[in-house]
Amino acid sequence: MDALASQQLADLEAGHWWFRGRRALCMALEEATRNGQPTGRVLDAGAGVGGFLDTLGSVGTQLHHLDASTTHLQACRMRGHARGVQADSERLPFEAKAFDLVCLFDVLEHLDDDGAALMEVRRVLRPGGRVLIHVPAHPILFAQNDEVSGHRRRYTRRRLRRVVEESGLDVQRLSGSDFILLPLIAPAVMTLKGLEALGLGRRKPHTNLSWKLPRWANRLCGWVYGLEARWVKRFDLPTGHSLALVARLSPADRG
Repeated sequence: MDALASQQLADLEAGHWWFRGRRALCMALEEATRNGQPTGRVLDAGAGVGGFLDTLGSVGTQLHHLDASTTHLQACRMRGHARGVQADSERLPFEAKAFDLVCLFDVLEHLDDDGAALMEVRRVLRPGGRVLIHVPAHPILFAQNDEVSGHRRRYTRRRLRRVVEESGLDVQRLSGSDFILLPLIAPAVMTLKGLEALGLGRRKPHTNLSWKLPRWANRLCGWVYGLEARWVKRFDLPTGHSLALVARLSPADRG
């Protein structure tokens, strides 16, 4: 990703309804599972251009991040976050039991071996530490958007829970994300998939973010998605365009 594309992504993360809603929901879920306890060291693994870093900075006492892209890390530095490391999420360059919270925001779907990444998360978590995960849901919705974005898969609730539990982590919360708008998003995606299969869809590669909404529509979608952040503080949503999960390493787990 070049510097211009990186800046465009940073601008999207600041104002696009989906990024704002995802950020609000994930941080509400983090707060709900913190149980009033202070959080020490935090790692944003696969931080991208740093859309979560400002918010995560207020969660723990020390914030670290990593990304495989040097351009992404430069964008994070421009935001004032210099504690970045170039690495991939399947081989975390940190000692064991280093973090109290590890975040994987739309990272696992990019990896060939999501189980290996979660085993690495377990390795660097302190006993009682948490992992906060957000991934795209519903394999049937896998479309050109996913291909262009470099996704290997979309998740079912069962698959996400299984791969997390197989890594030795205890699932505390598993909620849908972008639940209210799913009845609008799903038919639109399926229609586009059908048109593309017939050779009638858009020929140029595009993602869901290629569609520019009027300002009022962007605000409305952001407000609707933002409602879910209030709800997940109390209960899990049954489904959604994405899934959000919090798991914990047992306090008795000493590796």
